[in-house]
Amino acid sequence: MNNRVEVREFLTTRRARITPEQAGLPAGGQRRVPGLRRSEVAALAGMSVEYYAKVERGSLAGVSAGVLEAIARVLQLDDVERAHLMRLAQEANGGGALLRPSRRPKQRGVRPSLQWALDAITTPAIVVNNRADLLAANHLGRAMHSDLYADPATPPNLARFTFLDSAARRFYPDWSRFADMSVANLRTAAGIDPHDKGLQDLVGELSTRSDEFRRRWGAHNVRIHGAGVKHFHHHVVGDLALAYESMDLQADPGLTLTIYAAEPDSPTAHALALLASWAAPSDLVEMP
Repeated sequence: MNNRVEVREFLTTRRARITPEQAGLPAGGQRRVPGLRRSEVAALAGMSVEYYAKVERGSLAGVSAGVLEAIARVLQLDDVERAHLMRLAQEANGGGALLRPSRRPKQRGVRPSLQWALDAITTPAIVVNNRADLLAANHLGRAMHSDLYADPATPPNLARFTFLDSAARRFYPDWSRFADMSVANLRTAAGIDPHDKGLQDLVGELSTRSDEFRRRWGAHNVRIHGAGVKHFHHHVVGDLALAYESMDLQADPGLTLTIYAAEPDSPTAHALALLASWAAPSDLVEMP
C-alpha cells in the first residue's frame, strides 16, 4: 500500500470529522468542506500552514514525534488512531521493517496443542489471523459459524463472509455494525503490516466486489475490538447475545483467540445448549 496515500487520506478523513466547536473554535460562516480547515489545524498544533499541508499530503519522513503528537491532539485521535499515525510515520522513515512481522508460510490451520486448548473450552471459541481468516474453532465455535463452512472449497474468512455472502445479513442482525468493525480491523492490520500481500489481495477483492466494503475502506477508520457483546442469529437456534473476549496469542504473532460466553441461565445459554446437542461432531464440516 502507498504510504503517502495512506497518510493523506487518513489525516484528511480525521480532519473532516472534527467540527470547529469540537476544537474550541467559533463556528464562523459557511464552510465549503466539512470539519476543520488546514489553517485551523496548523494554528491549533502550533505550526505553519505550509508545513501542515506538506504533512497532510503524505510527507511524514523526518516529522518529529512532537509534531505528530500535536496533530494527534488537535484531530482528537484515540489511542488506536494515534498508534496508526505513528506506524505510518515510522514506515515513511524507513522503519517499517522494525514493525513488520516475520514472514511465515500462509497458515490454514493451527498447532495441535492450540486446537486441544480450543477443544477444552466449553463455550464457542475461534482463532483468526489479521486477514480475518477463521483458522480454527472448537465444537461450538464451528457450529455457531456453520454458515462460513457451507462451501468446503472456500477457506472461511469473516470479512469475505460479511460482504460477499447473503447469509451474513441474517447471521449478523446489526450487519452495519459488524461491517464497520470488520473493515476497521482490516485497516488496523494494514497499518501494522502494509506489505502483507495476502491482506492486500483480500482488500482488492472486496473493494472490487462490494460497494459497501469500498465505501467503508475509504473512511480510514481504525479500531481494535477486544471485548463487548455481539448479537447473532443462528439459522437453527435463533438469537444469541454473547459476551466476547479477544486476546492475542503470544506464541503465534498475528493470531487472535476470541471466546464467547452467554449470561448464565439466559435464553442464549439455553440456545447454546441446544446448539451443542444439534451439532454432533460428525455433522460438522472439518477445518481445512
